[in-house]
Amino acid sequence: MPPAAPASPSSGAAARPSSSVPPGDLPAGRLEWRALLQWLVADGWITLDDADRVERRFGAGDSRQHPLVRLGGAGLVRKGNGKPLDTEALTEWLAGHLGLPYVRIDPLKVDVGRVADVMSIHYAESRRVLPLNVSLVEVTVATSEPLDTAWVAEIEGHARKKIRLVLANPVDVQRYTTEFFTLARSVKAAAKSGETSAIASFEQLVELGKANKQLDANDQGVVQVVDWLWQYAFDQRASDIHLEPRRDMGAIRFRIDGVLHTVYQLPVQVMSAMTARIKLLGRMDVVERRRPQDGRIKTVRPEVGGQPGGEVEMRLSTLPTAFGEKMVMRIFDPDTVVKSIEALGFGAHDAQRWQELTGRSHGIILVTGPTGSGKTTTLYSTLKKLATDEVNVCTVEDPIEMVEPALNQTQVQPALDLGFAEGLRALMRQDPDIIMVGEIRDLATAEMAIQAALTGHLVFSTLHTNDAASAITRLADLGVPPYLISATVIGVLAQRLARTLCPACKVRDEDVSREMLDAAAQPWRLKGAVRAYRPVGCLECRMTGFRGRAGLYELMVMSDAARAAVHPVLDAAALRRQALADGMHPLRLAGVMKVADGSTTIEEVLRTTPKWSETG
Repeated sequence: MPPAAPASPSSGAAARPSSSVPPGDLPAGRLEWRALLQWLVADGWITLDDADRVERRFGAGDSRQHPLVRLGGAGLVRKGNGKPLDTEALTEWLAGHLGLPYVRIDPLKVDVGRVADVMSIHYAESRRVLPLNVSLVEVTVATSEPLDTAWVAEIEGHARKKIRLVLANPVDVQRYTTEFFTLARSVKAAAKSGETSAIASFEQLVELGKANKQLDANDQGVVQVVDWLWQYAFDQRASDIHLEPRRDMGAIRFRIDGVLHTVYQLPVQVMSAMTARIKLLGRMDVVERRRPQDGRIKTVRPEVGGQPGGEVEMRLSTLPTAFGEKMVMRIFDPDTVVKSIEALGFGAHDAQRWQELTGRSHGIILVTGPTGSGKTTTLYSTLKKLATDEVNVCTVEDPIEMVEPALNQTQVQPALDLGFAEGLRALMRQDPDIIMVGEIRDLATAEMAIQAALTGHLVFSTLHTNDAASAITRLADLGVPPYLISATVIGVLAQRLARTLCPACKVRDEDVSREMLDAAAQPWRLKGAVRAYRPVGCLECRMTGFRGRAGLYELMVMSDAARAAVHPVLDAAALRRQALADGMHPLRLAGVMKVADGSTTIEEVLRTTPKWSETG
């Protein structure tokens, strides 16, 4: 057996101490569940009675299940602390017992194309191994049969690199072996059947529509790659999929919890065929590659644990670039797009104020923030709650992000002269109670929204501003008179999204003090206890330390005193001061409060929120 080496960051491995059983004294061959039981007893992890109980249960018969998987389902608990010994826990124990590095396979860090060249899928499956990382001098290989090392010398001779063994969960080894090799085989088959070459310059972009030698979008290899891409994105909790053609290779990237991760690189001609395949399914013009296009697709999430996956909708957007057509697919899962007010991340203080504000009968409520800050989720969740049988809720959107049966939704179509202003004008004749305008982009749309509010309707819309008070300044910049702003706007909600710590692995961070949080929240000071945590990384969060995102909110309610700062003369600084007096918590303060209660980190808050300023 090769000597154990320290784990590398790229493999996600965590080295464990050597056991009392020297590797040289271990028998060669496959793992055996009876031997594992004896080692567990010898290491003090289970009692002899537990081992006898399991042995009587399994009997003399053997099983095709991997011994770690079989013991993981036997209901064993660790002696002393009573923690369950599932397959993952047993794998980690065995790594320490054998003195091997223990790894949790992170598919986002595996270069599938390179590792698939190390060995064939049949070889990997027969040996229960999976290459994870290929460097200049060595190949990191995950194994679920650490006693079987007869193949190591053969692969070292073939790859001309040293093999470094790490131990991984046998379920993951089996699963990812199938996924990685199937993907690599599909990409190679698609690339072999394609005759087009990578685009070398921007000038060639003009000729894209005339090309007649393209890899078929219905090629079996292309179909398999696209199917794998979607299912893999759902499995990784991605919110966006990016297909980005480069000069030599195309890049696939996922946005997970607001951060982009490079997942795979593949030939540009294969990416071009994938884009054509997706455009075909999205009912877009496959031939036209010189102008941006939009589309949408509905697909099905895979089953998890025997539970049906359900339907998922994706919004498609293409853009011509120097090396080909770039595509972004935004994933809209009904389970994540529409949430309760509590699940959005509102604190008790802002949740009550938001419910009171949205319960009014007329006026304009604006939601502001940059692209990707969660405005759509907040609006859909709010409208879903307001859309009872007693009211008529209508929307004008560009595009319709998520089709919601409780709403009457209209798609903006500029080619038919149906913009936000025209759509809003038409909605006024539809007897609405609540109206949502996707975005106020110009004076005409703003004026129609104001007219709707003045005639007794509750209007929701969005703006792109850095904080709540700046939304009022933005309306004034569009040309809306201050007296109309004062008469119609009843509240503004600014928001950001911050990654939340994984509850399974976060640990207390003693380095974060109250003084540090007070300095970040200046000029405010925190009250109450501070329970700061830091990320660690585990299987649940894909080794990132973060899982999911929560909203940070800054809610400005337009009181009579605040209106006085808008009309007759708009005073932005006075408006901000009055908003604070009325109970508004700035974004930075809202973030620091989430650090204090252990939801996120101070670095994440400083990254996502602007520093407070009275003048903006």
